Amino acid sequence: MTYNKMDEMIIVSPRSATFSNEELTFQGVNSDKESTQKIVANMASSYSVMRRGDAEENPEYKQPIPYCVLKQGNEVFGYKRLSGGGEKRLHNQISLGVGGHVNNIEGLDFYDIISESLKRELDEELFIDQEKISLDTIGLINDDLNEVGRVHIGMLVIAELEEGLTVSVKETDQLEGIWFTVDELKQSEVFDSLEAWSQFVVDIL
Repeated sequence: MTYNKMDEMIIVSPRSATFSNEELTFQGVNSDKESTQKIVANMASSYSVMRRGDAEENPEYKQPIPYCVLKQGNEVFGYKRLSGGGEKRLHNQISLGVGGHVNNIEGLDFYDIISESLKRELDEELFIDQEKISLDTIGLINDDLNEVGRVHIGMLVIAELEEGLTVSVKETDQLEGIWFTVDELKQSEVFDSLEAWSQFVVDIL
Protein backbone atom coordinates (compact mmCIF):
# COMPACT_ATOMS: atom_id res chain seq x y z
CA MET A 1 0.00 0.00 0.00
CA THR A 2 1.40 3.41 -1.01
CA TYR A 3 1.96 5.88 1.83
CA ASN A 4 0.17 9.17 1.27
CA LYS A 5 1.63 12.12 3.21
CA MET A 6 -1.75 13.83 3.10
CA ASP A 7 -3.18 11.05 5.28
CA GLU A 8 -0.74 11.59 8.16
CA MET A 9 -2.17 13.04 11.37
CA ILE A 10 -0.57 16.35 12.33
CA ILE A 11 -0.86 18.97 15.06
CA VAL A 12 -2.99 22.04 14.31
CA SER A 13 -4.31 24.96 16.33
CA PRO A 14 -7.45 27.00 15.63
CA ARG A 15 -6.46 30.31 14.04
CA SER A 16 -8.84 32.17 16.37
CA ALA A 17 -7.09 30.74 19.44
CA THR A 18 -3.56 31.10 18.02
CA PHE A 19 -3.91 34.81 17.36
CA SER A 20 -6.30 35.64 20.25
CA ASN A 21 -9.15 36.42 17.83
CA GLU A 22 -6.74 38.29 15.49
CA GLU A 23 -5.38 40.60 18.23
CA LEU A 24 -1.91 39.05 17.78
CA THR A 25 -1.97 38.58 13.99
CA PHE A 26 1.13 39.72 12.10
CA GLN A 27 2.59 39.45 8.61
CA GLY A 28 6.21 38.38 8.06
CA VAL A 29 8.55 37.70 11.00
CA ASN A 30 7.62 38.57 14.57
CA SER A 31 10.61 38.56 16.93
CA ASP A 32 8.89 40.38 19.81
CA LYS A 33 9.39 38.06 22.76
CA GLU A 34 6.19 38.87 24.65
CA SER A 35 3.76 38.46 21.75
CA THR A 36 5.48 35.39 20.28
CA GLN A 37 5.47 33.63 23.65
CA LYS A 38 1.76 34.40 23.96
CA ILE A 39 1.04 32.99 20.49
CA VAL A 40 2.99 29.80 21.24
CA ALA A 41 1.25 29.45 24.60
CA ASN A 42 -2.10 29.83 22.80
CA MET A 43 -1.17 26.98 20.45
CA ALA A 44 0.05 24.86 23.36
CA SER A 45 -3.32 25.16 25.10
CA SER A 46 -5.55 24.69 22.05
CA TYR A 47 -3.85 22.23 19.70
CA SER A 48 -5.49 19.10 18.35
CA VAL A 49 -4.73 16.50 15.69
CA MET A 50 -6.08 16.62 12.13
CA ARG A 51 -5.49 14.77 8.87
CA ARG A 52 -2.90 16.76 6.92
CA GLY A 53 -4.90 16.78 3.68
CA ASP A 54 -7.84 18.39 5.50
CA ALA A 55 -5.63 20.89 7.33
CA GLU A 56 -4.00 22.05 4.08
CA GLU A 57 -7.41 23.11 2.79
CA ASN A 58 -8.71 24.72 6.00
CA PRO A 59 -7.47 28.27 6.76
CA GLU A 60 -9.38 28.24 10.05
CA TYR A 61 -6.45 26.20 11.45
CA LYS A 62 -2.74 26.91 11.65
CA GLN A 63 -0.19 24.11 11.35
CA PRO A 64 2.92 24.87 13.47
CA ILE A 65 6.11 24.20 11.50
CA PRO A 66 9.53 24.25 13.22
CA TYR A 67 11.73 26.19 10.74
CA CYS A 68 15.42 25.80 11.51
CA VAL A 69 18.03 28.00 9.77
CA LEU A 70 21.61 26.65 9.85
CA LYS A 71 24.36 29.27 10.16
CA GLN A 72 28.11 28.79 10.00
CA GLY A 73 29.88 32.10 10.59
CA ASN A 74 28.56 34.47 7.90
CA GLU A 75 27.15 31.66 5.77
CA VAL A 76 23.61 30.27 5.73
CA PHE A 77 22.66 26.81 4.48
CA GLY A 78 19.93 26.69 1.88
CA TYR A 79 18.45 23.97 -0.27
CA LYS A 80 16.55 23.89 -3.52
CA ARG A 81 13.49 21.66 -3.78
CA LEU A 82 13.83 19.61 -6.97
CA SER A 83 10.99 18.21 -9.06
CA GLY A 84 11.23 14.88 -7.19
CA GLY A 85 9.94 16.53 -4.00
CA GLY A 86 6.39 16.10 -2.79
CA GLU A 87 5.12 19.70 -2.44
CA LYS A 88 4.60 20.83 -6.05
CA ARG A 89 3.87 24.41 -4.96
CA LEU A 90 7.49 24.75 -3.77
CA HIS A 91 9.46 23.12 -6.61
CA ASN A 92 12.66 24.92 -7.74
CA GLN A 93 12.41 27.45 -4.94
CA ILE A 94 15.23 27.83 -2.42
CA SER A 95 14.50 27.35 1.27
CA LEU A 96 16.69 28.42 4.19
CA GLY A 97 14.68 26.49 6.77
CA VAL A 98 14.65 22.82 7.65
CA GLY A 99 11.46 21.63 9.26
CA GLY A 100 8.14 20.03 8.67
CA HIS A 101 4.74 19.11 9.99
CA VAL A 102 4.45 18.01 13.59
CA ASN A 103 3.03 14.67 14.67
CA ASN A 104 1.62 14.25 18.16
CA ILE A 105 3.76 12.32 20.66
CA GLU A 106 1.83 10.80 23.55
CA GLY A 107 3.17 11.76 26.97
CA LEU A 108 4.93 14.97 25.87
CA ASP A 109 3.72 18.55 26.14
CA PHE A 110 3.49 20.88 23.12
CA TYR A 111 6.95 22.39 23.60
CA ASP A 112 8.71 19.03 23.84
CA ILE A 113 6.73 17.71 20.86
CA ILE A 114 7.96 20.66 18.75
CA SER A 115 11.56 20.11 19.90
CA GLU A 116 11.48 16.38 19.15
CA SER A 117 9.85 17.02 15.77
CA LEU A 118 12.61 19.44 14.77
CA LYS A 119 15.36 17.02 15.81
CA ARG A 120 13.67 14.31 13.74
CA GLU A 121 13.43 16.58 10.67
CA LEU A 122 17.10 17.56 10.89
CA ASP A 123 18.06 13.89 11.17
CA GLU A 124 15.80 12.87 8.26
CA GLU A 125 16.89 15.59 5.85
CA LEU A 126 20.55 16.33 6.58
CA PHE A 127 23.92 14.86 7.43
CA ILE A 128 25.42 17.26 10.00
CA ASP A 129 28.96 16.58 11.23
CA GLN A 130 28.21 17.88 14.72
CA GLU A 131 26.63 15.85 17.52
CA LYS A 132 25.28 18.62 19.74
CA ILE A 133 23.62 21.56 18.02
CA SER A 134 22.56 24.71 19.88
CA LEU A 135 19.04 25.68 18.82
CA ASP A 136 17.81 29.23 19.55
CA THR A 137 14.17 30.14 18.87
CA ILE A 138 14.13 33.77 17.73
CA GLY A 139 10.59 34.35 16.48
CA LEU A 140 7.58 33.28 14.44
CA ILE A 141 6.80 33.48 10.73
CA ASN A 142 3.33 34.11 9.32
CA ASP A 143 2.32 34.76 5.71
CA ASP A 144 -1.41 35.09 5.16
CA LEU A 145 -0.86 36.46 1.63
CA ASN A 146 0.46 33.12 0.37
CA GLU A 147 -1.53 29.95 -0.42
CA VAL A 148 0.91 27.74 1.50
CA GLY A 149 1.56 30.22 4.29
CA ARG A 150 -2.09 30.84 5.06
CA VAL A 151 -2.47 27.46 6.76
CA HIS A 152 0.96 27.33 8.46
CA ILE A 153 2.87 29.23 11.15
CA GLY A 154 6.65 28.94 11.32
CA MET A 155 8.59 28.67 14.57
CA LEU A 156 11.91 30.24 13.57
CA VAL A 157 14.97 28.55 15.07
CA ILE A 158 18.63 29.42 14.40
CA ALA A 159 21.24 26.65 14.68
CA GLU A 160 24.82 27.94 14.99
CA LEU A 161 27.29 25.39 13.62
CA GLU A 162 31.02 25.21 14.22
CA GLU A 163 33.28 26.46 11.41
CA GLY A 164 34.46 23.85 8.92
CA LEU A 165 31.78 21.25 9.60
CA THR A 166 30.15 19.43 6.71
CA VAL A 167 26.40 19.64 6.03
CA SER A 168 24.76 17.73 3.17
CA VAL A 169 21.25 16.69 2.17
CA LYS A 170 20.11 13.07 2.40
CA GLU A 171 17.29 13.18 -0.16
CA THR A 172 19.47 14.09 -3.15
CA ASP A 173 16.63 13.26 -5.57
CA GLN A 174 14.45 15.89 -3.87
CA LEU A 175 16.88 18.49 -2.51
CA GLU A 176 20.12 20.24 -3.49
CA GLY A 177 22.12 21.85 -0.68
CA ILE A 178 23.88 25.22 -1.15
CA TRP A 179 25.77 27.60 1.19
CA PHE A 180 25.14 31.35 0.80
CA THR A 181 26.69 34.39 2.44
CA VAL A 182 24.16 36.83 3.90
CA ASP A 183 25.16 39.36 1.20
CA GLU A 184 24.48 36.81 -1.56
CA LEU A 185 21.02 36.13 -0.13
CA LYS A 186 20.18 39.83 -0.41
CA GLN A 187 21.05 39.98 -4.12
CA SER A 188 17.91 39.99 -6.26
CA GLU A 189 18.77 36.93 -8.38
CA VAL A 190 18.96 34.80 -5.21
CA PHE A 191 16.39 36.64 -3.09
CA ASP A 192 13.69 36.37 -5.78
CA SER A 193 14.08 32.57 -5.91
CA LEU A 194 13.63 32.15 -2.15
CA GLU A 195 10.41 30.80 -0.65
CA ALA A 196 8.34 33.50 1.01
CA TRP A 197 9.30 32.41 4.53
CA SER A 198 12.98 32.44 3.61
CA GLN A 199 12.67 35.99 2.28
CA PHE A 200 11.30 37.03 5.66
CA VAL A 201 14.27 35.36 7.36
CA VAL A 202 16.82 37.22 5.18
CA ASP A 203 15.31 40.50 6.32
CA ILE A 204 16.36 39.84 9.93
CA LEU A 205 19.67 38.01 9.43
